[in-house]
Amino acid sequence: MEVTQKNKAFVYVVGFAAALTGLLFGLDTGVISGALPFIAKEFQLTIGQSERLATAVLIGAVVGTLCSGVISRRLGRHFAIWMSAFIFCVAAVLCALSINLYMLIVMRLILGVGIGLASFTAPLYLSEIAPKNVRGALIAMFQFMITIGILVSYLTDTAFTPSGDWRWMFGITFFPAFAMFLAVLILPKSPRWLMLRGREEEAREVLSRVRHQEEIDSEIGEISTALKKTHRFRDVFHGTGFVKVLILGIVLQMIQQFSGINTVIYYAPMIFKMAGFASPMEQMYATILVGTVNVLTTIIAVAYVDKWGRKPILYFGLVTTSCSLLCLAYLFHVGITSTVAQYLAVALVLSFIFGFAVSLGPIAWIICAEIFPLQGRDLGVAATTATNWITNAVVVSTFLTLVSLYGPASTFSIFGILGLISLAIVIAFIPETKDVSLEKIEANLLAGKACRHLGR
Repeated sequence: MEVTQKNKAFVYVVGFAAALTGLLFGLDTGVISGALPFIAKEFQLTIGQSERLATAVLIGAVVGTLCSGVISRRLGRHFAIWMSAFIFCVAAVLCALSINLYMLIVMRLILGVGIGLASFTAPLYLSEIAPKNVRGALIAMFQFMITIGILVSYLTDTAFTPSGDWRWMFGITFFPAFAMFLAVLILPKSPRWLMLRGREEEAREVLSRVRHQEEIDSEIGEISTALKKTHRFRDVFHGTGFVKVLILGIVLQMIQQFSGINTVIYYAPMIFKMAGFASPMEQMYATILVGTVNVLTTIIAVAYVDKWGRKPILYFGLVTTSCSLLCLAYLFHVGITSTVAQYLAVALVLSFIFGFAVSLGPIAWIICAEIFPLQGRDLGVAATTATNWITNAVVVSTFLTLVSLYGPASTFSIFGILGLISLAIVIAFIPETKDVSLEKIEANLLAGKACRHLGR
């Protein structure tokens, strides 16, 4: 039985408030794209220094993710989201006030800690509070807000491009960060976290606001049963199948990042410069197109991930991203010497963004928030999220070097081939979790079912 209209409205309000963390996530990762050329000019950065500045936020995100498991488990998902909002506010101001490269790198590291907290906690919180029939859509909303944040960062970057004022590009993010800080105050605590802490009555109270009354006893019973199967945290490693889903989640997050998505998100203006767009404004207009397609396509994922299922969308997305990159690589190989070729390069980048945003972008987060048993969910989501940021850092910190050594054709070929390998992995191992409760997935895991059958 589905939730009532009143409860459903509250579910989406809560989902939207939690997903605002994604907006800040997107703003603070996307802003470097337009700011980097002006920072490089002011501080006379080398290619290596530019890569380190772009990577700083990713290293901070790894630290934030590794800390978030402990914070989320002991103090609650709600507190971790609030803490990330506070970090966003402080770091935005300090980035704008940085007096040299080293201060800016440190501030971006701190900002990354907030992003790591947000990227871990928001999908976890949403998976635990959402009804199963809209769980995928609510977690996908987190990714949708990331894409909006990236687009807004591109727009603000473009607005400040004529003046080259990179400080305002960073500083303006304080205002949505403060709005998020206030929005977090309306969020209820996760009912599953409350059950972990032995606070059943509070869990019932939260569920009464997001479930039909007749569903509450059943869900409380399922959660209690899951908790009884693993009394202690360390028990999750023995006979629960946790290790195999941990490996599965790690591989899935590696697949997401080795698709090459953040080569475009972080370096879009530079890629368009390679394609022959000479002026900074031309590069930023093309970059805005990237952000726009990213947003619009993610709407499709939000609308249909709980209707079409996770795996069919992943198949489509991986084929699209791989083919787009291989075609782009061929275009760079033969040479972009005409206006038609330039616009074709833009179209292929947009096709790549379309394929990613409809599939790997949201679905990697969705599946990683669904597959872990309750007692090990904090650890599992922390480990997989950390993997996302580590592989993200590897890609972002090596892209410019790869291009300078081997050229854009070979570099994009590598990512295209990795995408085809990823498709085979998805076909063989990823489960279909549409319309399956978290407790049912855990029961299948405890029963020893193969990874691809966890959603049955």
